[in-house]
Amino acid sequence: MNGNVEVVVVGGGYGGVTAANSLARRDGVSVTVVNPRPEFVERIRLHQLVTGSDDAVEGFGKVMGGKVRLVVDTATRIDAAERQVSLAGGGTVSYDYLVYAVGSGASAPDVPGAAEFAHSVSDLEGAEGLRSVLDATPASAPVTVIGAGPTGLETAAELAEAGRRVTLVCGRVLGPSLHARVRRPVARRLAGLGVTVLEGPGAQVTEVTRDGVRLDDGRELPSAVTIWTAGFRVPDLAARSGLRTDTEGRLVTDTTLTSVDDERIVAAGDAAVMPDLPFRMSCQAAVQLGPAAAATILRRIAGKKAAPVRMFFAGQCLSLGRLEGVTQFSYPNDKVNALRISGRPGAGVKEIACRFTLNKLVSGARKASSRASHGDSTDRLETPRPEHPTTPPDARRAA
Repeated sequence: MNGNVEVVVVGGGYGGVTAANSLARRDGVSVTVVNPRPEFVERIRLHQLVTGSDDAVEGFGKVMGGKVRLVVDTATRIDAAERQVSLAGGGTVSYDYLVYAVGSGASAPDVPGAAEFAHSVSDLEGAEGLRSVLDATPASAPVTVIGAGPTGLETAAELAEAGRRVTLVCGRVLGPSLHARVRRPVARRLAGLGVTVLEGPGAQVTEVTRDGVRLDDGRELPSAVTIWTAGFRVPDLAARSGLRTDTEGRLVTDTTLTSVDDERIVAAGDAAVMPDLPFRMSCQAAVQLGPAAAATILRRIAGKKAAPVRMFFAGQCLSLGRLEGVTQFSYPNDKVNALRISGRPGAGVKEIACRFTLNKLVSGARKASSRASHGDSTDRLETPRPEHPTTPPDARRAA
């Protein structure tokens, strides 16, 4: 392909940022990131935001290369035929290639009352809203966390360590993604923090009310604040754009992360799926998929055949409050084993993992900036202008 290549990255999470930085290192490639917020969200720290031990955000100027341009807006539709992304603010952004990295958020639970009365910790706005609610709620008031995956476990422990009276409703089992032997130190830590753990038959939520939770065995739990952490969903942007998705709304790709409908659309992160090689929705996957998506695009630009993505998983790191944690190790294919690090060392490993992930983004930003270190970066942060609601004559340059 001759001339400058325009790549639009939809989504500024872990996958989107790593893809953007990798692409921006290549001469002749211009990168625009479309993201609804003006800052990067450290999603793996959102449970800390709830209790105030971390703000869970970083400026994009720190984690994204200086020549990556940011459009603060929400993508509403992808027109694959015209190679354009429509924005909620009224404009459009054109592309030669697009990275679909819209991520995931809290699921919409099919339980009466959950949408009205349960809070979420799966995105920045939900976590900030939950913190405000907790700040206005007496510390002695009962708090119920629904869901015992990593988000539920970390949230319950964080709140209990901060002095909250917490009940964790697990459903079938505590920590379903953990090895049976690794659940033991998790259960011990939660018990030591005073968390009431409900699991097994009868521990499924059937209704959420303003001041309580009802289980399928008839029990009614008083709850001043109810937090729903069971499951994630992806935005419906791909489906609304007429692209092929699975039953959960994830963009369907081949093993090179390319949309099965359009080779100009490549995916990274939670919002896509390779049916023949599914991966766990996680930060650990996203930081591998972002550079892999970039590599697919760069190989196509160079006229080469894209290579299948290779995933490598090491395990899961859980913080159980600020003082203890558990690291669950896995085989490279993400199947868990009985190896673990728990207690204070486990908390240390989790903190190292969080800092390492952020430092990798910062390092990627520096490398992306180095090739254009003498350029003018004053135009890198943009927001759509209401007085120009339609596409400018040269949409690529204006974006």
